Amino acid sequence: MSFTIAEIAQALGARAEGDLGLVVLGPSEPQKAGPDDLALALSAKFAESLGQGKARAALLWDGADWRALGLQAALFAPRPRYALAGLNQVFERRPNLPLGIHASAIIDPSAEIGKGAAIGPFVVIGARARIGANARILSHASVAEDAVIGDDCLLHSGVRIGARVRIGARFIAQPNSVVGGDGFSYVTPDTGVVEAARAGHDPSADLAAQHYARINSLGAVQIGDDVELGAGCTVDRGTITDTIIGSGSKLDNLVMIGHNVRVGADCLLCAQAGVGGSSIIEDRVVLGGQVGVADHVTVGSGVVAAGKSGISSNVPPNRFIMGNPAIRAEQNVEIYKIIRRLPKLVEKVESLQKAVSKTATND
Repeated sequence: MSFTIAEIAQALGARAEGDLGLVVLGPSEPQKAGPDDLALALSAKFAESLGQGKARAALLWDGADWRALGLQAALFAPRPRYALAGLNQVFERRPNLPLGIHASAIIDPSAEIGKGAAIGPFVVIGARARIGANARILSHASVAEDAVIGDDCLLHSGVRIGARVRIGARFIAQPNSVVGGDGFSYVTPDTGVVEAARAGHDPSADLAAQHYARINSLGAVQIGDDVELGAGCTVDRGTITDTIIGSGSKLDNLVMIGHNVRVGADCLLCAQAGVGGSSIIEDRVVLGGQVGVADHVTVGSGVVAAGKSGISSNVPPNRFIMGNPAIRAEQNVEIYKIIRRLPKLVEKVESLQKAVSKTATND
């Protein structure tokens, strides 16, 4: 795979200078770049690294002097990291999956497969399922009965799409993600340990002895356009109504979405984040790694939660929160500073106690 600097500039809508006919084979870190690589020097801090490599061309920060850096050609973009997203699409190595349906795939006769689809080995597609045009479904994936997936989807190996799930266009699911598994929903015949704990009481032995009755999940999952799921990500079906993931949202590896949850548009949920049942995550929310959201909580639009935050109550829109329980980030930092000073404060108090005690003894 090779492109000229001019071709890359056109694809990215970026400005290019120097030898526009120079051919590059792919992007590279500056210090590791060879003469046929496009070095990625996205800010001035990478200038020294460029000298350690052998690149003849680079994607540079605005205002960089490419000639002084010893380059023959350069690409410039107002936001180089955004340009990187387009650059990696240019050089993407798509899964090597031939068009058509592999002989080992099992597809129900009532299922509908769109034009240009590529269905890999040992894929199973259930009754009345509908798969959009140009779908790519890799080996050992399965799509259950009555599920609908839009055009240009990419299901990696081991993906499971449950019954009645509805997914929009350009959906990407990394290996072993599961959409539409049953929700984790159980109830005891009488008041149980969970209700007691929520009421602020210690669970009694009598309450602990009760068994759990399963609440079956009758709902499904609805996912909008341009949604991506990381490896091992799970989205549970709703109990009665559907669990919903809005268009443009991206869920990282091992993200857990509970039953009846509603995730808005253009959200980013980072690795190991978990959202409890019936919570609402509004538009453009960012949950850092290992953030936990309790059930029946609303997180307002534009909220950013730092990694490992514990969200146990409603959060107003457009806040940066941190800690457990999560509060405004600046407040959490001040509390942390105070906590770090506690050992010295204890030493001072003990010293004062000894001084007072000694004075009292002398008196």
